[in-house]
Amino acid sequence: MEAYSQRSISNIQTSRRRDALSESALGLVSTRSFPAMVGTADMMLKTAGVHLVGYEKIGSGHCTAIVRGGIADVRLAVESGVQTAEQFGQLVSSLVIPRPYPNLEVILPINSRLSALSQDSYNRLSNQAIGLVETRGFPALVGAADAMLKAADVQLAAYEKIGAGLCTAIIRGSVANVAMAVEAGMYEAERIGELNAVMVIPRPLEELEQTLPVASCWIEERQPLKLPVNIKEQVAETELVQLPDLSRLPLKMTEE
Repeated sequence: MEAYSQRSISNIQTSRRRDALSESALGLVSTRSFPAMVGTADMMLKTAGVHLVGYEKIGSGHCTAIVRGGIADVRLAVESGVQTAEQFGQLVSSLVIPRPYPNLEVILPINSRLSALSQDSYNRLSNQAIGLVETRGFPALVGAADAMLKAADVQLAAYEKIGAGLCTAIIRGSVANVAMAVEAGMYEAERIGELNAVMVIPRPLEELEQTLPVASCWIEERQPLKLPVNIKEQVAETELVQLPDLSRLPLKMTEE
């Protein structure tokens, strides 16, 4: 009886999930730049009630932000994302599918990541601004990252490659520090090679945090260990005391 009730509950939850997905829509916005795609995804999340499923990178600098939600929300989010990508001059294409066929759900990565995004995760880099500097060529990326770290109090979280020689350095820190660091990284990237795109996101949403590549460790400065030692007090010298040989001591016998 208990197993039957558990199967019934599972079937009900599966049917509800299927009904919710059947009434949902799929939205995609493709750009030629990783920073432009991240900015597009951030704008879509802040414009309408959609969920960011993730990103798809297919090479040659093409990457796509994928969102799910209600049909009206997805249409509004994609429209806002297209406008953002056009402002950067990096828009490739966009698409809205009102009720995607179930076969797409199985093959394409448009729904399987939603369960992973719903899990709670904590990142020590959270609640900080995001800065992205994209260059064409790895030496320009390394030089820009070094300049950003030296210009302001920021941390290099990760870097991303999307093909066609495009690579992006991702930094985290306060809004003021990230803005200052990105400006320094821009000049250094232009001096060494080619600067392709930049982006500063002051307050990233949680779903954007979970989809961005982040460093697995947080660099912290080691602090010296402080012990409460009073140097003024002089420690008296201890004298060594020799203990007697217990085997030579006389045993005291008691007579009855």
